[in-house]
Amino acid sequence: MLKPEIEDGEASLASPAFRADVLNGFLARPRAIPARWFYDRRGSELFEKITDLPEYYPTRVEASILRDNGAAIAARIGAGHAVVEFGSGSSAKTPLLLRAIAPAAYVPIDISGDFLRESSAALSADFPGLPVLPIEADFMRPIALPAAVADLPKLGFFPGSTIGNMIPSSAVDLLRAMRLWLDTGSLLLIGMDRLKGEDILVPAYDDAQGVTAAFNLNLLERINRELDGTIPVSAFRHRAIWNDMRARIEMHLEATEDVSFTIEGRPFSIAAGETIHTENSHKYGDRDARILLRAGGWTPIGEWTDADDRFALILAEAQAPRTAP
Repeated sequence: MLKPEIEDGEASLASPAFRADVLNGFLARPRAIPARWFYDRRGSELFEKITDLPEYYPTRVEASILRDNGAAIAARIGAGHAVVEFGSGSSAKTPLLLRAIAPAAYVPIDISGDFLRESSAALSADFPGLPVLPIEADFMRPIALPAAVADLPKLGFFPGSTIGNMIPSSAVDLLRAMRLWLDTGSLLLIGMDRLKGEDILVPAYDDAQGVTAAFNLNLLERINRELDGTIPVSAFRHRAIWNDMRARIEMHLEATEDVSFTIEGRPFSIAAGETIHTENSHKYGDRDARILLRAGGWTPIGEWTDADDRFALILAEAQAPRTAP
């Protein structure tokens, strides 16, 4: 049985939501902390390094799809949209899209404020005539778009297969929220990673250089920094596991010995071999992806993949509700 959840307490330097998720996550069984808390500045920098690793194919493949199909994607989207990117990070793939579709504005949304501001400034320099309107926010919570784009047609951009980090029910909830924020008639260009062999998937999340391990362990470092934690980070190791029944890669932090520590003075302990579940990355077949989008209120209207069908970019529309076929 789970212990009662900890409510947000006195204000601290850390985000109250981060504090609550961490404390509740350590009390839960199995222990789990939402993956969005990877992305402090250090975590964001490490993730950008991950995208350049030879084992990590999604970023390269998705960028190649945008380059190879830019004209076809632009023809389906049209010009003059406000591009709203959820979880923009460094906006590395964004210029490929912006150059193809001639947007009217760009609205990047990211939880890492410093990283967001730096990437927005760089993008403004590359596209001097384009209004760039960054929003520092957690897109898992309600978002108000800038008034400057209220009357523009919207294109949501959700690359990187970030949708795969959520369990399907949460993914559907997010897609429905995006539909509400962007409104009927809007479009969504979303990246989804395909099902493939474990021999390709596991190394993509457990690279030989140990960058993904550092990314995962940085979550514990962040807890120590922001929540006055005393977690012995060296007593944990990164693990990436393929869960075939749930069609997902799971990332865990496994204790290599019995450990006891405190977070904001609260005592915790973890036995050797026990884990903290930190991330999922669900993989979708073509029909699975379309069903997920339809469940979230989006109708697929276009799809582009690489030659090996490792990754897909899907264009979907928020069509008006229908009461009959």
